Amino acid sequence: MRPLLTSLILLSAPLAADEFFTLKGHGGPIMGIAVAPGGQIATASFDNSVGLWSDATPAWLENHRAAVNAVVFASDDLMFSAGDDFAVVRWNLAADTATRLEGHKGKVVALSVSPDRTTVASASWDGSIGLWPTAGGPPRFLTGHRAGINDLAFSSDGTRLYSASVDGTIRLWDAESGTERGVMVKHGFGVNEIVLNEAAGWLAYGAVDGVTRIIEPDSGNAIADLSLDRRPILSMAADGAKAKLAVGDGQGFIMVLDTATWRITHDFRATDGGPIWALAFSRDGTNIHAGGLDDRMYSWPVATMDEFGPMETGTRSFLENPETLGNGERQFKRKCSICHALGRDSARRAGPTLYGLFGRRAGTVTDYAYSDTLDGSEIVWTDKTVDALFDVGPDHFIPGTKMPMQRIVSSDDRADLIAYLREAAAPKEN
Repeated sequence: MRPLLTSLILLSAPLAADEFFTLKGHGGPIMGIAVAPGGQIATASFDNSVGLWSDATPAWLENHRAAVNAVVFASDDLMFSAGDDFAVVRWNLAADTATRLEGHKGKVVALSVSPDRTTVASASWDGSIGLWPTAGGPPRFLTGHRAGINDLAFSSDGTRLYSASVDGTIRLWDAESGTERGVMVKHGFGVNEIVLNEAAGWLAYGAVDGVTRIIEPDSGNAIADLSLDRRPILSMAADGAKAKLAVGDGQGFIMVLDTATWRITHDFRATDGGPIWALAFSRDGTNIHAGGLDDRMYSWPVATMDEFGPMETGTRSFLENPETLGNGERQFKRKCSICHALGRDSARRAGPTLYGLFGRRAGTVTDYAYSDTLDGSEIVWTDKTVDALFDVGPDHFIPGTKMPMQRIVSSDDRADLIAYLREAAAPKEN
């Protein structure tokens, strides 16, 4: 693991509140954001890394072998992250060490810390909840959902745990015994996000069909429905006092709610195109941090967020003026650009650079950590093998690969992509 410059990071002041700022340096979309008790910001990214920020300067934490989906602080010097590699990683920032916690059989998409900071719960698409002692030790796994689990929330005393699932339910568990205490919600569509305020008597949830609903956590009875004509709900966060609730959706809006009145105070278009995957409030609640398709985190002052512009997703997305691009470049931007760079180095992306691709044996870029599947591979990238990769899909062409499951069905589109890569990824003279 690379040095974390721990003393600098932990002693530095958090970024200024009540001001607009961005944190730039990741090589892929921001999937998760966490704020430490002391105000430190951590970001989880599709580029397989966690960024720990001192002012606008990152220290890169490298241990995951695929996209990182979630990050959470148990204290200022103890942090956990979770990713598509089925792993939870325990980061001891004071000791500069990382420990992989394994046992899930599907990607891990959310984490929650118990109020007493002794347990971290993990939500996995294998349908299980992992309960990991923060001090170390063997995990326990809770099962009962019929599909993947998207989010978790502990009760105020840590004895109970709520879980939200792709199966459309929110369930309540006894955290100590691991027994299911009941199904609180049967929504019908997948539930993506939950936020609990037990003291005030509410639980908020957001679902795939765009529903944003507030219920009583003990009975499941409805309190308020804040659903708008947008879908799906992809992120939720409350400020420290839980006086404000932020909701991010697939259309690029951030809605901010006053939880005392359940009134919408802001409905802000945070991106011209694409989702809001991550939300978190600053320690004092004055700023809302957000992540989406762009490779930087954005932070808006809540009181004046409408005075600032949206994320610049067009700078790295095919969404900007696609009609001006040739078909081969358009296919590259749609299918490859989030994970792969075209320059000499891999540029903090989720995949290796494509520079000098043709004639290169798979698994040989020196600045990228490959999965065991590609280490020692005999595949050589040619027109034929690139065509086959996207014809049948990476998961069939290279079983066990970290590449996303995707295809380019049209043979003409595949040919145009190959022609574009032949030119764009060709080695250049110094």
